[in-house]
Amino acid sequence: MTKTAALLLAGSLALAACASDEEGGNGGGGSEGTAAAEELNVGLAFDTGGEGDRSFNDSSIAGVEAAIEANGGDYTSLSPNADASNRADLLTQLADEGHNPIIAVGFAYGDVIGEVAEQYPDTTFAIIDSSVAEIGADNLTGLLFAEEQGSFLAGVAAALKTTTNHVGFVGGVESALIEKFEAGFFAGAEAVKPDITIDSTYLTPAGDFSGFNDPAKGQIAAQGMYDGGADIVYHAAGGSGLGVFQAAAASGKRAIGVDSDQYQTVDDPALQAVIMTSMLKRVDNAVEGFITDFVEGNLEGGTDVVNDLSTEGVGLSDSGGFIEDIQGQIDDFRQQIIDGDIEVPTTR
Repeated sequence: MTKTAALLLAGSLALAACASDEEGGNGGGGSEGTAAAEELNVGLAFDTGGEGDRSFNDSSIAGVEAAIEANGGDYTSLSPNADASNRADLLTQLADEGHNPIIAVGFAYGDVIGEVAEQYPDTTFAIIDSSVAEIGADNLTGLLFAEEQGSFLAGVAAALKTTTNHVGFVGGVESALIEKFEAGFFAGAEAVKPDITIDSTYLTPAGDFSGFNDPAKGQIAAQGMYDGGADIVYHAAGGSGLGVFQAAAASGKRAIGVDSDQYQTVDDPALQAVIMTSMLKRVDNAVEGFITDFVEGNLEGGTDVVNDLSTEGVGLSDSGGFIEDIQGQIDDFRQQIIDGDIEVPTTR
């Protein structure tokens, strides 16, 4: 999109922008004058942490922007308030403003998106990390991931790299979703070293989503594990993971990131140096694919799309070269999972 066209578009949307959440944002790209550019107007409702979390939310932005680059159009993003009590309001605002499709980032929207989708039957919705079977809406698609499979590989890497036979896991919010990360990590580490010691903790209890955006808590939790003998800690804690990296750097130990390639997303070289790998949860690919299917008319409403190792929906990053020497062993486990020889648990 040219600068002049972007300004004209911004002017035409001024009224809607005034009604938007302060933490929301607009973006656009692609060719102008096409039907797709006129019709595609994506709404994105962020999870706790909002834009700039360098994890889950930012990955969703990347997917939206890639789809807009390919198909034209524009998007508006909104962030929840401090206690995330306005999630339904965000979805309603996006629908009232005419955005279609609308993507809810995170399972916390599962309690409200069904009712909103019912009120707007001509709008297409997607939710990341919640199943349509649990919500029941014909105009909703669930974008799911086999986090346990990618986390299994993270556990394999940790067990192969630990020199103390002691690793750890930090979860953001106690929930069925994050338990999948934990269960997979335990299973992978124990597949390599059955006698390995694994610490585990959650930053906040179920329902308290601040655990995904509290680096101080993440640092305290990880520091306790490092002080107790763990030399690698894997986090599934959203923005709180920054604190895990800070603890690793302070202790001279290693950490494993999550969702995106966090070696590439941190600004501080000292933190980059401690991230040995990240469990990739390709939210960007899932979001881009959903929008593309919407544009092409290929969506089947009321269904889930599962992204796993076989579709490269999850995996491990190799930035920095820290796992290069064990890549062959990781790949062997990966293939066993794809072939069905290893069934990764979703709970401990």
